[in-house]
Amino acid sequence: MKHANEKRFEDFFEERKYVVLKNYLYNYLLRRRAVGRAVDEHGPGLVLEIGSGLSPMITGRDDVVYSELSFRALKTLKAGGGRGHHVVADGTRLPFRDGAFRQAVCSEVLEHVEDHETALAELARVLAPGGHACITVPHRQFYFAADDRFVGHFRRYERAQVEAMLDSAGLRLGNVSKVLGPLEKVTMFSTVMMFSLIQRIGGGGDGRTGGALAVAIAPLFKCFNRGYAILARMDAALMPVSLATVLLFSSIKGDGAKRMNAP
Repeated sequence: MKHANEKRFEDFFEERKYVVLKNYLYNYLLRRRAVGRAVDEHGPGLVLEIGSGLSPMITGRDDVVYSELSFRALKTLKAGGGRGHHVVADGTRLPFRDGAFRQAVCSEVLEHVEDHETALAELARVLAPGGHACITVPHRQFYFAADDRFVGHFRRYERAQVEAMLDSAGLRLGNVSKVLGPLEKVTMFSTVMMFSLIQRIGGGGDGRTGGALAVAIAPLFKCFNRGYAILARMDAALMPVSLATVLLFSSIKGDGAKRMNAP
């Protein structure tokens, strides 16, 4: 599975000071909230999170398998005391048997994968019949800009494109929901600049300067992002789905889903 901008992400995976701030980001908090609710609605059962990275969507459960291409990312995640199981794996060649999981989560991953259709087919393969897939993607190609390139996006998606991909993979669409709105796009420019600065400060020596800075600003950063998440939720709620910057697609494998009304 080929990822865009892989070296930049690999550098992030080694820096715990990045994780401290990343897990407080408002957009991460809102995605985790939306995905967590969708997963909880479908009850217990083994969950696979594909491309979990350092900041998984599903936490606090023992019945989760975190699958990630980077060994260093999973090592850092496991060292943080997270529960569940950790498997280094390529999302286009998952090392699991057919129908092994009751649910699968793939949040902000497909846009980083060159062969995204194969990755989606693999997700469907490891789902049990009637199993639930929860997928989030960046929405609308006209939003694609420098911040997308910075974080390694190959693309953004149109809603109809994702629905067609799900259908081809044997996943019946259950619901589509807005996670983030245009405010997210505006904010990402400043966020990207901030992380670039943190990397430069911590780029030399053993990184203790950057680490100390991250720890020092973490309480303020956390407080700001919690407040900003409220604004971002309001923005997503008020804007039409056509302007959403992140969409969540909830689907069921096989014929067990009855399509719901989408916004």
